[in-house]
Amino acid sequence: MSGSRSMLPGSHSVRSARDAALDAGLAALMQEPAYGPGARLPNERTLAERFQVSRSALRAALARLEGRGRILRIMGSGTYVAQPSQESGAANAAGKSSRPPGRAPGDASPQEIMQARMLIEPQLPVLVVANANGADLDRIGAAMRSAERAETLEDFEVWDGRFHQAIADATHNRLVIEIYRIVTDARNHAEWGALKRRNATPVRRAQREAEHKAIYAALQSRDADGARRAFDAHLHRVNRNLFGQPA
Repeated sequence: MSGSRSMLPGSHSVRSARDAALDAGLAALMQEPAYGPGARLPNERTLAERFQVSRSALRAALARLEGRGRILRIMGSGTYVAQPSQESGAANAAGKSSRPPGRAPGDASPQEIMQARMLIEPQLPVLVVANANGADLDRIGAAMRSAERAETLEDFEVWDGRFHQAIADATHNRLVIEIYRIVTDARNHAEWGALKRRNATPVRRAQREAEHKAIYAALQSRDADGARRAFDAHLHRVNRNLFGQPA
């Protein structure tokens, strides 16, 4: 692995405060009249200059917003402010939960996130093998390769999340996709990110990359059982690294 990759944790409290400030700044931007629902946001370079942050920090913030359903990112087109859900308004009027669809509970613990992932993700390959097309597999592969090229831990985590979400998207099952977006949203919360940073090492990153390749190769071969086994091995190892326990 390249020695230039920033795998060692820094000051978590300072980074969390900066992340929160950047998230708040982007949220305020989307409240401006020029950036209402459906509007295209400025490009990454412009936003990074506006908020005086690195491109990697900005990408991580955009990934958090995407996971929360606040923005839509379309490859080759740009980043757009998401349209508010009409169903959300109807549910609120009926006295149901005020939590927007696709928004994960803010108090989900890292253990709960990992338990959900271990329950859901190994089952995805059956639907991926049955329903995915070539473009779906290309998106999974592109996310995997972008993670491998990432120069910082923050960028790697963004692309790691996109890799797993792309697999869920490839099921072409709308309910499964929305359920997994809740998991993705939960992964974007500060506690999960801080835990991953504390446990990050170059060796562990290399292991994750190798396991991603095994999952992707099995999906490309339309080997649902092989992909399930690769997912199981991957998630159990991540669980051991994070919590020091087998399951």
